[in-house]
This record gives sequence, C-alpha cells and structure tokens, in this order.
Amino acid sequence: MEQRYLGRTGLRVSRIGLGTLTWGRDTDEHDAAEQLKAFWDAGGTLVDTADVYGGGEAEYLLGRLLGNLVPRQDLVIATKAGSVPDPYRRFDGSRGHLLAALDASLERLGTDYVDLWQIHAFDPVTPLDETLQALDLAVSSGRVRYAGVSNFSGWQLAKAATWQLASPGLRTRLASTQMEYSLLQRGVEREVLPAALDLGVGLLPSSPLGRGVLTGKYRTGTPSDSRGASEVLAPFVEPYLDDAASRIVDAVATAADGLATTALLVALAWVRDRPGVVAPVVGARNARQLSEALSVEALSLPDEICQALDDVSAPVHRYPDQDWSTL
Repeated sequence: MEQRYLGRTGLRVSRIGLGTLTWGRDTDEHDAAEQLKAFWDAGGTLVDTADVYGGGEAEYLLGRLLGNLVPRQDLVIATKAGSVPDPYRRFDGSRGHLLAALDASLERLGTDYVDLWQIHAFDPVTPLDETLQALDLAVSSGRVRYAGVSNFSGWQLAKAATWQLASPGLRTRLASTQMEYSLLQRGVEREVLPAALDLGVGLLPSSPLGRGVLTGKYRTGTPSDSRGASEVLAPFVEPYLDDAASRIVDAVATAADGLATTALLVALAWVRDRPGVVAPVVGARNARQLSEALSVEALSLPDEICQALDDVSAPVHRYPDQDWSTL
C-alpha cells in the first residue's frame, strides 16, 4: 500500500487507515484479529482508535493483538483522548484529564508510546493553551511521537496549529486533524481543509463511506445486519438517508457500473485522492468487508468521473467561504 507523509512531518502512514470504533462492542477479538491481520498483510500501517471506543475495550483488544499477531513496530498506532461520559460536559481538554487518559490508554494498549495522539474534540471550557500543553508534555516525555486534533472547526484548528508553530522546538506542531469527510459530508472544504492545507496539517477523513450509505446498501431498504438496523448506530446513519443523499448515492452507483467496480471503491477512491487528504479511516464489520475496501489501492478514478461526483455533491459556498472577487 502506498505511504504518505502525515502533514508537514516525517511520519509516513498507509493511505488507508483501519478504524476500530466498533471493536469491543460489535466486533469481538476473533474478528478484530482477522481484520488487523488482513490490514497488515495488505501493507496497512495506520490503526486508529480512541479511549472511549467500546468503553476502552477497543484499545484493550488492539493491545492484545500487538506483538502476538502483528509486530508493534510495523504499525502506526493513533488514539484519542478528551471525550468523557458526562451528560453535562462531553469533552474535557484539561491537562490533568488528558495526561491521565494517555496513561490509561498506554496501559490498555500494552505499549509505552503511541505514534499519534489526538485531542478528540475542542473543549470550550478549558483554555486552549492548557489543552495544547498536554500534547507538548506527552511528546517531550516520549509517550507520544506525534500529535493531532479531531473535530476542530476551521478557526479552532487554525488557532491551535498557529499557537504550536509560534514556538518551534518548544511546542510540537500539529501533524493531523481527523474529521468526517465523504461525498455526503463535504463541510470541511469550507474552512477546515483550507486551514489544514495552509498550516501543513494532514487530514484523516473519518466515515469516508458516508456512514456506510455510499456503499449503496440502503438503496432498497435497511439490511438487518447493517449499522442502520442497529439500535445504537441507527441514529448515526439516519441523517444520510434523505433525498439529497440518494441522488449522490445513485451517481456513485452509476460511476461504479461504468468502471466495472463497486460503489464502495468509487466513494473511497474519491475521498482518498482529495487535496490535503492523507488517509481515510475505514471501519469494517469483518475481514472480508475490509479486504474489499483495501482493494481500492488498485483504483484511480478518471478525471471526468471525479468531476461528475464533485458536481453532484458540491456543497453550497457563499459569503465568506469563497473568493470575494466572485461575489
């Protein structure tokens, strides 16, 4: 699998990442092992998790597989901290919480460092410099190799990345931002992606298949074994089952027919090759489904297909998102 540099750093990662959102909840150890082995065999290196996935079970499962199944040094392990199960405070970016969460993640993962540590979301209560200092302390202690953020808006990302660049050598630059990005969700193109490109921050798209909708599996109903049929995940899928999404899914299916491939691969290839994207993070139900997604390595979309998909899914850009001279 082709490798790409993560932002303006020397860290190289596979251009498809393996997501572990369902590990420890819907994905047991056997299925997780099969997925990780298939991913590694295909040349994949970037494995993304978080301290809240499966209530910590995703990290624990991954830790059990490291070394025994796949050599630790062959993987780029990325995890996140900051989300908390508190109805009154969804995110805690305080230095104390983040550093304690990192220690707990390392224990579950069974490793003394993570390659990429990400702030899971912006905390409006904690001063941003305090949150970012946790990244600096984690890197300087050797427990973290590179740092990133997740779910930061355009101004939040620009502020954080600029703050880190203001004292080179003392603060660790942000290597990445993880955001939802797909043909069904192109909101990052308004401000987040321009900020990331300008500041040298690599984009790691989550839900690159539109929460599974872009595979076309919901065109004739909701499969019983899909996320849309899951009590936990159905509200996650439902926003992408409207008429606007259906038109985009139909366009993807048409492109797939014309290229003699699948809608899954067309949708994944489109986001993988967007400017600023380093590695879409793909979550799969099983190893067979993952292997199909990994076969995207052999697919490059023709320019005319990319343009058609761009047109049918184009987000509305008005003031002040676009060049003022065109208004």
